[in-house]
Amino acid sequence: MKKILFFILFGLLAIYMAYIAFIYFVPYSEGTRAGELIKFSSKGVVVKTWEGEISQGISGAQIFSFSVLDQEKETIAKLKEYQGQYVKLTYVERFGTFFWWGDSTYFINDVSLESSPHFNRN
Repeated sequence: MKKILFFILFGLLAIYMAYIAFIYFVPYSEGTRAGELIKFSSKGVVVKTWEGEISQGISGAQIFSFSVLDQEKETIAKLKEYQGQYVKLTYVERFGTFFWWGDSTYFINDVSLESSPHFNRN
């Protein structure tokens, strides 16, 4: 009986570890999004994560939410500086997330300023 219980617990642990490895190493998609950076903040009670939003439409009807990992120091600094401006984000989408990574499954790894298609700044 103890052997069977051991194998069941070991099997459950192996499945859990495979799930963690899958979330950590396998990206679902990669791409870019552009819009006006309307929110970027550090939030959380126990674990602080960087969360943000861009508006992808002139009316603000389409909001793209994202997270930034703590090791992306340069990206975090740029996002703080570019608040309220039109930006292009490069992201990796994961199948899931961990509470210490952030709320979103979209993780930003680069940001750059873009000219807005809505306002001509000549």
